[in-house]
Amino acid sequence: MKPLDPRLLRTAGAVRAHLAVSVVSGVLVTGLILAQAWLLARVLSGAWAGEGIDVLGTMIAAVAGIAVLRALLSYVSEASALHSAARAKSQLRRRLVAHVTGGTAAWTAGRDRDGHSPRAGELVTLATRGLDAMDDYFARYLPKLVLAAIVPLAVLAVVFRADWISGIVIAVTVPLIPVFMALIGMHTQARTDRQWKLLSRLGGHFLDVVEGLPTLAVFRRAKAQAALLREVSDGHRRATLGTLRVAFLSAFALELLSTLAVALVAVEVGLRLLGGHMDYQTALLVLILAPEAYLPLREVGSQFHSSMEGVSAAEQVFAELDRELDRDTAAAAPVGRAPAAAHGDIRLRNVELRHPGRDRPALSGLDLEVRAGEHVLLTGPSGSGKTTLLSLLLRMNRPTGGVVEVRAPGGDWEPLDGIPADDWRLGVAWVPQHPYLFDVSVADNIRLGSPGATMEQVREAARLAEADGFVSALPQGYDTRLGERGARLSAGQRQRIALARALCRDAPLVLLDEPTAHLDAENAAAVRTAVARLLKGRTAVVVAHDAGWAEESLGARTVRLPLHSTEGSTAP
Repeated sequence: MKPLDPRLLRTAGAVRAHLAVSVVSGVLVTGLILAQAWLLARVLSGAWAGEGIDVLGTMIAAVAGIAVLRALLSYVSEASALHSAARAKSQLRRRLVAHVTGGTAAWTAGRDRDGHSPRAGELVTLATRGLDAMDDYFARYLPKLVLAAIVPLAVLAVVFRADWISGIVIAVTVPLIPVFMALIGMHTQARTDRQWKLLSRLGGHFLDVVEGLPTLAVFRRAKAQAALLREVSDGHRRATLGTLRVAFLSAFALELLSTLAVALVAVEVGLRLLGGHMDYQTALLVLILAPEAYLPLREVGSQFHSSMEGVSAAEQVFAELDRELDRDTAAAAPVGRAPAAAHGDIRLRNVELRHPGRDRPALSGLDLEVRAGEHVLLTGPSGSGKTTLLSLLLRMNRPTGGVVEVRAPGGDWEPLDGIPADDWRLGVAWVPQHPYLFDVSVADNIRLGSPGATMEQVREAARLAEADGFVSALPQGYDTRLGERGARLSAGQRQRIALARALCRDAPLVLLDEPTAHLDAENAAAVRTAVARLLKGRTAVVVAHDAGWAEESLGARTVRLPLHSTEGSTAP
């Protein structure tokens, strides 16, 4: 592990500001240490020589003033460090969230059909508990590291000038502490990494169990999962105790080494003082400064272990950020509006998509054209690639073979990859099989895709989606909070809120994934009525198994997957 990871300096601007403050504070603290040592030596030697308070009073006051200044400087430095830690953690969290939600194939390929990732729990633990552990790194370890680089050199310079023999003893013994720190750190690194992996595994597994708790309770598997959670927790507890054991032993070793080194200096200074080869003030100066040469290194060693969990978490963040991105490198910068091509035709030519680590492609040899204003109903067995096709049109994945092209009205065909993903999605309304509703008001959930929508537009969208009736019956109407995942609503009501969200967005391209799956006949009929209104005048691709989605109800062309060659590319 690097004492200061250069990626932190490049990634978080707050780290650079904090490092500059730490260097300035370290220089000031070093100056105060040297001044205080000289003043103490002068006061004690003067008192031994019989000098009165009239001579030593000013210097005693100066020693007290320096002690106050050091305490004040320590307070300001730690407060600044905690502020910088909060900013740095916020910057790293934003980068991590932007990375995993940026539409990379490496990330989206691992999601299930509801958009959840099996690694979600690990990433949540990483972004919360993991990065929170960086406080010790910023507030304690990094300032001590700066002092460890400045104070020993300054002390050596002063001691060499006062007594070169003591300077040689300190110069020979000081490097032993970093050597032992490196050896202990290499041993501890593996333990800390294992501890962090177990914590990530525990967080991920706990999240999965909580989400699936109703299902586990129905099938009476909750106790078995509780036993597994207990086993993982015990593994994390044992790893944590093992890491703490090494930390305590290493702190003892460093304390013992520095104490022996200071004792060696004290012995040789005392012998020469008794022999009359050194004056009393010089001996006091060397004895006062000798512990200060070792103290920053000892403190770095003791703070190293308490900060290792946060540093390990930061390394995991960088590993996640360094994963190969499947970005639109050829696309221009987003302009913040839907492209004209979103109103035009869409064509897939010999498209193939193979997820990493899979033997069989999710799509193979797909040729399909969707004309502007046309409604296409995708059918086919599970696993035939229907949802995968929608992910290509949503720009959540990119084809591993073939090309997806779009054409603006009256324009030429152009690759979809040439359009910034953020701009393309502004022209798309997506209703998944299990839409996610947030713990905010009904109105805020509906205007999610169109934040500037007025209350009149929200109500009109809800009316067209057959949702106005049950929303008005809620305790606070459109101001009612729905709970996480829309806990206050039934499945059919959640689906109609999602359709209202799509209607409020008013995008030219609509993508629907099994909008009536798992709904009863009454709710399914209401959803189909709302979908018919949503699709009017828009291009649409609808994935459905439900036999109620007849071609006549949508005015749609049916395409059955899997397709090969040019099957389904023209209307029957």
